[in-house]
Amino acid sequence: MIPRIIARLDIKNSNLVKGIHLEGFRVIGDPMEFALSYYNQGADEIMFQDVVASLYERNQLFELITHVAKNIFIPITVGGGIRSLDDIQRILHSGADKVSINTQAIRDPNFIYEAAKTFGSSTISLNIETIKNESGDYLVYSESGREETGLELVNWINKVQDLGAGELIITSVDNEGTGKGFDLDLMNLVNDNSFVPVIAHGGGGNPKHIFELLKECQLDGVIVASMIHYDAIISTDLSPKEEWGNTSFLNNPSNLITHSGSLQSIKKILHKGGIDVR
Repeated sequence: MIPRIIARLDIKNSNLVKGIHLEGFRVIGDPMEFALSYYNQGADEIMFQDVVASLYERNQLFELITHVAKNIFIPITVGGGIRSLDDIQRILHSGADKVSINTQAIRDPNFIYEAAKTFGSSTISLNIETIKNESGDYLVYSESGREETGLELVNWINKVQDLGAGELIITSVDNEGTGKGFDLDLMNLVNDNSFVPVIAHGGGGNPKHIFELLKECQLDGVIVASMIHYDAIISTDLSPKEEWGNTSFLNNPSNLITHSGSLQSIKKILHKGGIDVR
């Protein structure tokens, strides 16, 4: 198994944004430019997440995906606001290869079965947002980590796999956007209870974090966002406009995820450490 390095782009309206714990989004730049840059750097896949889809009860990325798919020839996953089989059909018709489902699967678990039966399990990813409670148990959340579902993580994993989910994207809300590293206990727990591909998301701040994760856990992929976004801003011409208010943030020495690493540096470190990547 060769793990995939997946670039995630959170989209709000027409902008690439990034937050911490799935909230407090800052505008970063033009998602088209960043997606093309990551494709040229060697990303294995790209994931687009509409972070305001729940607010509008629909995914608004159809036009973006149509344009991106004409210039990027790696798998594309799209998530956010997917409520029906028609939504999935439209996203796939726009040029995406997979969809990521969360809230609708919690509302109606049978939706997973119907989606997998209609489009194939390999097309259906489950994005599972989880938070660790005071007792040390991992619970499932929805609506970008804001809504409790009453579901326990392992029970939910078992259920969605049985219903036909072809891939699990595990989002640690506690670590997401912080740059403090991945929750290795969480990923080992998921690994021990999964028979479909597992993708880790949330906490990567530098290439060493990804190396530690893949050494510790046998995963099918890792999602990166903050660490490559800010590296791209600093190292390329994808600079934010002054009015977006990112300059002071990028120059803050306490920011764990600035000057952190490109996709090339990530893969170089993994290769040196004996982890085979594309």
